[in-house]
Amino acid sequence: MGKGIPVSGVVSGGTSGADGASAPPAAVVSVGDELLLGETVDTNGSWLARELSDLGFRVIRRWVVGDDPEEIREGVGGAISLAEVVMVTGGLGPTPDDLTLPAVAGLLGLPLRTDTRTLSHLEERFRARGFGSLPEQARAMARVPEGATILVNARGSAPGSAMEVGGGRLCILLPGVPMEMKSIFEEEVVPLLRERFALRLEPVCHRLIHTTGIAESLLAKEVAKLGLPAEGPVSLAFLPDLRGVRLRLTSRGAPGDRAVEEALGRFEELLEPVVAPFRYRSGKGDLAEALGQALQRSGMTLATAESCTGGLIAKRMTDQPGSSHHFVGGVVAYANEVKTALLGVAPKLLEEEGAVSREVAEVMASGVAVRFGAGAGIGITGVAGPGGGTEAKPVGTIWMAVSLGGEVTSRREFFTGEREDIRERGAQAAMALLLRELERR
Repeated sequence: MGKGIPVSGVVSGGTSGADGASAPPAAVVSVGDELLLGETVDTNGSWLARELSDLGFRVIRRWVVGDDPEEIREGVGGAISLAEVVMVTGGLGPTPDDLTLPAVAGLLGLPLRTDTRTLSHLEERFRARGFGSLPEQARAMARVPEGATILVNARGSAPGSAMEVGGGRLCILLPGVPMEMKSIFEEEVVPLLRERFALRLEPVCHRLIHTTGIAESLLAKEVAKLGLPAEGPVSLAFLPDLRGVRLRLTSRGAPGDRAVEEALGRFEELLEPVVAPFRYRSGKGDLAEALGQALQRSGMTLATAESCTGGLIAKRMTDQPGSSHHFVGGVVAYANEVKTALLGVAPKLLEEEGAVSREVAEVMASGVAVRFGAGAGIGITGVAGPGGGTEAKPVGTIWMAVSLGGEVTSRREFFTGEREDIRERGAQAAMALLLRELERR
């Protein structure tokens, strides 16, 4: 009995519309013990599924299988029986546990041969990196299935390959290194698929609405009140994570197509009354980007004073290119002595109100703005857990404040989850508080 596990397994029937059904079916097989055992998340499989869907394929199933020839053959064989395009990622390297190539070649009855151009590429790559001659073990990466189309790996060593399967199906092997896999897919596979399936592809156009500060269940409840059509040219999906909820609008058709864009626009207008109070606009989907742009527009600079989030807000702000124009610096004021010495929080205030309090958060926000000469300041303090909570201030209690031009606004939130969940949610909420204040003014 094989140990390959289908990650998702919906074989489409005869539906149509935004979800599509006449497009060519595709499947993804990810190979690696580390994926099967949960040591590594299968990001390659997710990425490939998304890219195939955007191209216009119907991704009907995904497998994760271990580094075992029988499991690889079972997974790939199952995929070939269902899909016209099968993408296999992982297990093409030179080590003993890289077994994908011989396993799939054996499944398809294709002998392996050494490709001289690939071998030359490997030799040149090793010399360029100062490794000298190519090790004998690495020569295995130059062996490809007889008759396969070789997919050049411009970012690494092991090439990809595309093989014809009975019934006009296509099996494509890609390396497991994400950078290499993505490069080969974008530069070699996409043109191949577009040429082969040009008349059958149904491209998918997505539009994302980013929200924060409202739970998925509450947002869904409010959207339901709008009475949107259950079927039509646009479908709606709720995509929650620690930072908020994304609403994904999907329609079949090429991005930029006038009819598609108009349909998405009308649907977005219907949602606007519900999403407006919680929405932020960001090409990358990151609230830090939206906040940075708002600071730029207002001519404001920002400084941060963080306790429970440990510098997470500062990190997210400086992760954005060009952040030096609006972010001046921050203080990780974990100890009360630091809050007092650097931010002007009075010892008596800490004694009377406690470090996790509205008063302390407000002084932190205004104090860091003054100390750094910034127009805006964020102060955040809380109990991230797992210990430290009390009946009055349980784990998950967060006080946050923003100082904007000397005017201070504060808020208390209660978050659930593990320590990192609470910190992530707290940082997001504090940035959202400042963004709303900037928009309001």
